[in-house]
Amino acid sequence: MGLIKAKKIWKNYGDNIILEKVNFSMNSGEFCTLVGPSGCGKSTFLRMLLGIEQPSRGELFFEDKEYPKEPSDDRGIVFQRYSTLSHLNVIDNVIIGLEFKKSPFFGKLFGKAKKEAYEKADEILKAVGLYHSRTKYPHELSGGMKQRLSIAQSLVKEPKLLLLDEPFGALDPGISKDMHELLLDIHSKLNFGVVMVTHDISEAFKLGTRVLVFDKIKVDEDFPNRYGSTIVNDIDSSKRDTSISL
Repeated sequence: MGLIKAKKIWKNYGDNIILEKVNFSMNSGEFCTLVGPSGCGKSTFLRMLLGIEQPSRGELFFEDKEYPKEPSDDRGIVFQRYSTLSHLNVIDNVIIGLEFKKSPFFGKLFGKAKKEAYEKADEILKAVGLYHSRTKYPHELSGGMKQRLSIAQSLVKEPKLLLLDEPFGALDPGISKDMHELLLDIHSKLNFGVVMVTHDISEAFKLGTRVLVFDKIKVDEDFPNRYGSTIVNDIDSSKRDTSISL
């Protein structure tokens, strides 16, 4: 099923053109990684997919409908910085998303609904390897455990699209490797769409079913903001052409 479609997307701030003529589409279950030089607009594009940035020109669709102009539960996001709430323990950090989803006015669940929320949170915590830390607080967790918690917070609402903005950039290499295996395992089981920004080329090819390379086709040394970036390569990572220069 078609999940995202972008047609000739532009993004500019005044005379500063960030993105130009971006064409992109992905289906449910695909894992797309975005790479490119710093400042080329990868995170800007990710914010568009979240709904907190709007295209200056072009068309953007979600499941063949006009793209939502604000974040929704259909799209979860995990940033490099942890999104945990320090005053809540692990499981309450997870169920708070369900509470606001099901009870947006009060932000609380009671009785059977509360019990079901805890049961669902427990299943997610088992999936990310945090079940035995469910009563701990964020300050008691390692960096990798905090990022697992951030992923659990997003997944508990069952998003159709998970957006990742360099989620493992601050982690040690060994912990990042563990997080890669975790993410691939969860993705294979739940089959949601993923768009992930990374500066690590090896990470991009390891995780992504497609690797999208953002860069500027034209550069004007006198007016560096005149041209924006676009997708210059869309690589099927299972059929990688090692001659391609990134």
